[in-house]
Amino acid sequence: MKRYNGKSIYKGIAIGKIKIFQKIVYDTTLHTVEDAEAEIERYNKARDVAIKQLQTIYAKAVEEVGEEAAAIFDVQSMLIGDDDFTDSVYSMIREQKANAEYAVFQSGETISQVFAEMDDEYMKARSADIKDVAHRVITVLCGGSEENVESDEPEILCADDLTPAETVALDKSKILAFVTKYGSSQSHTAILARTMNIPALTGVIIDSEWNGKFAVVDSFAGELILEPDEPTLSEKEKLRKDCMAKQELLLQLKGKESVTIDGKKINVYANIGSVADADLALENDSEGIGLFRSEFLYLGRHTYPSEEEQFVAYKNVARKMKGKKVVIRTLDIGADKQADYFKLEHEDNPAMGFRAIRICLDRPELFKTQLRAIYRASAFGNLAIMYPMIISVDEVRKIKKISADVCYSLNKENIPYGDVEQGIMIETPAAVMMSAELAQEVDFFSIGTNDLTQYTLAIDRQNSRLENFYDPHHPAVLKEIQMTVENGHKHGCWVGICGELGADLDLTETFISMGIDELSVSPSRILGLRDKIRSLNSKTAKSILQ
Repeated sequence: MKRYNGKSIYKGIAIGKIKIFQKIVYDTTLHTVEDAEAEIERYNKARDVAIKQLQTIYAKAVEEVGEEAAAIFDVQSMLIGDDDFTDSVYSMIREQKANAEYAVFQSGETISQVFAEMDDEYMKARSADIKDVAHRVITVLCGGSEENVESDEPEILCADDLTPAETVALDKSKILAFVTKYGSSQSHTAILARTMNIPALTGVIIDSEWNGKFAVVDSFAGELILEPDEPTLSEKEKLRKDCMAKQELLLQLKGKESVTIDGKKINVYANIGSVADADLALENDSEGIGLFRSEFLYLGRHTYPSEEEQFVAYKNVARKMKGKKVVIRTLDIGADKQADYFKLEHEDNPAMGFRAIRICLDRPELFKTQLRAIYRASAFGNLAIMYPMIISVDEVRKIKKISADVCYSLNKENIPYGDVEQGIMIETPAAVMMSAELAQEVDFFSIGTNDLTQYTLAIDRQNSRLENFYDPHHPAVLKEIQMTVENGHKHGCWVGICGELGADLDLTETFISMGIDELSVSPSRILGLRDKIRSLNSKTAKSILQ
């Protein structure tokens, strides 16, 4: 028996055989070709196939993990068609008479290295994406298929790392746990693990000789146990059964309210990224939708979605939720969510660049199209609108003016619409500091703790090198949340949290002590959060700030 320590990504117990995931290595050595133009045509066809594959993967990812996680495949599609990448491949084929496999591999390595040496962390992250898309094109050129794990029974999947595409392609019914050498709590594998309730560890040195061996993954303890002895196996099996029993108990909470012992109601809503996700929210007994990410309508395509297309999507979710509140976040594109037809210029620091509400205010006709679709859909359910990346009262007043213009036009056309609440995301320190003034302009706040934390701490949450510095429980972040709640309530706003901290059960009591009204989380986290809320007393709840 041997124990290997790692970092827990998603807690749980898995017992079974290990399956080592190994990438197929294709021949990318240099071979001289006689007809360079024919080789370029061969490359072009492979590139087109690769882009179509990514579009298919994107659609599958949206269904499984939502548009935010799926957006990386839209980025990768653009990287394949990047002029620098294409020019490099063409140049090698024409000037060196090189075969396409060699040209793609070398171009990928060269451009990847350029990205890796950049100061900007977002651009550094694109280094791995360049290698990933190069491997995809080479796979098509060599007549190979995408790697997948074929198994007759569920197994513990071990790998040095998994690309986003590899993760999405996996048959989740055959995965007992993920164990990787590389990755972070914000990696695609981590997001999938949390969404699918699959135990996961990272930071474990993988040995190919483990393949087929019996093991236990205990991500509560942060360890993989290879070939456990009988006492250890018995102990872990009991823990696994206890976890399963707890899950069964949670199912009994369906249909019950999320209320504290002393009767304080906390609305527990779901974060969703597509129309299909509404079914998952209802399956987990969500009391509403606290964050409906509308970007899925804009990503993975080549033209803007029409008003009618958006209207149908919003109407379908409104109808599915049957009167429960649905908060639609307006277009939040930019940074790591790119669509080439928006023609956004390259930015050195895209996370703080031309994105979200800034694009909408700069392109009011685009904004009005979305608002018209939402208002029209509000006639079929209980819809609210939430605006992202707000930093000032002036922005909110401009939004309200555009919104009023939309309502005026709908009235003139005799198009019905409902009473739509107006809210903003609090995800910048500026919004926190202005929350008293902002609360006098809107109906509600929803705190986006993911961005608020990274902007407050000046830490890129996608950068695995900064894991030890990234502290979502940092007192500065919690004080910002407390300040937002106090200022919101003082001026009549209800206040919720839609970032990942909303599902952090170590902070639920703190949030209740602050007076939070709503917590919006991934559908799979709803019942566990409800259970935690029902165990607390709002009058005696203590904050970790105290």
